[in-house]
Amino acid sequence: MKVVIAGAGAVGRSIAQELLRGGHEVMLIERRIDHIDQAAVPAAVWVHGDACELELLEEAGLQDYEVVISATGDDKSNLVFSLLAKTEFGIRRVVARVNDPRNEWLFDASWGVDVAVSTPRLLASLAEEAVSVGDLVRLMTLRQGQANLVEITLPVDTPLAGRAVRTLTLPRDAALVTILRGGRVIVPQPDDPLEGEDELLFVASVEAEDELRSALGVNGFHEPAVP
Repeated sequence: MKVVIAGAGAVGRSIAQELLRGGHEVMLIERRIDHIDQAAVPAAVWVHGDACELELLEEAGLQDYEVVISATGDDKSNLVFSLLAKTEFGIRRVVARVNDPRNEWLFDASWGVDVAVSTPRLLASLAEEAVSVGDLVRLMTLRQGQANLVEITLPVDTPLAGRAVRTLTLPRDAALVTILRGGRVIVPQPDDPLEGEDELLFVASVEAEDELRSALGVNGFHEPAVP
């Protein structure tokens, strides 16, 4: 996979290193000369310039890449780069970093964003997930806001204990993707039994969340408030 990352600060360089370890091709675009550190990520292609300038993106050959990641520390820059990548270059997958959670509502399809990642919200969600046993917790928004990654930790005395995954009556637009159990990551099979304290991860549309709560006997819902 060929990936362009706008922003080569600590976040952008870390993402690049992970992608390169996975065998992907990476280009880093950075406008601040003091953030250009080719020795830190020598296998990446480095471009010095403003990722919000159309001419620079054309010269860099953005159209030849499959995924872009807007990872700068400025939300305005991340939105502009995302929009250019989607509308001018037809990039298939646009992932954007949200620095200020108050701006999260902007990061949607109208700005070319497929997946918005708000680090403060994600950290708050994960912290709340640890104490919100029996409640549905939104972890991440996917596919231009049309679906969410949601989690529920089953209580120790859950009535679902011992029931096979196939016996769950889930809404059409919800899928169980992972069970976390005692440090193990389990890809759920139809005959796998559920246990108390299982952490269940679902991908679900917003409209399906109420049905999902009913199917699992969940009464509460938490979407952490981030200052």
